Amino acid sequence: MLEIFALIFLTRKIGVLAVQKGQAPRQWKLYIIVAWIIAEFLGIIIGQALFGKEIVLGLLLFAIVFAVGSYLLIDYTLRQKPDVHDDDDIKNIGTYL
Repeated sequence: MLEIFALIFLTRKIGVLAVQKGQAPRQWKLYIIVAWIIAEFLGIIIGQALFGKEIVLGLLLFAIVFAVGSYLLIDYTLRQKPDVHDDDDIKNIGTYL
């Protein structure tokens, strides 16, 4: 349940960043959701390979770490894109003194 709240919060955060970068927010929100789910399953599979199926809490924590890592990767990718600047910003340089 907490994962869903975290995912909602993070998709909203990525949407705001996407608008700032001039990208389509819906597309980046979809990237976050898909990457989160895939990374979580991948974390469970790798956790089972490393620790076995007996330690369920460890598997879940491993999966969450992978999911948050996928968010951080997409966030980093989006932050590398240039910001969108309004043409009027150049005209307003120095007028706020």
